[in-house]
Amino acid sequence: MNLEEFFNMGGYAFYVWSSYGIALLVLLVNIIAPLRQRNKLLNKIADTARRQARRNA
Repeated sequence: MNLEEFFNMGGYAFYVWSSYGIALLVLLVNIIAPLRQRNKLLNKIADTARRQARRNA
């Protein structure tokens, strides 16, 4: 088996490589989305704390 045969996947290369690509995309979204939501939540909490501190001052 040479490298070209490996990448061709017996004629199913499009399906195999696209499924790998979709799986990678899903994994990246599952990592990035919660991090972005966490940052938004922390910023919202900080803004709320600043507003309350200004009110109480």
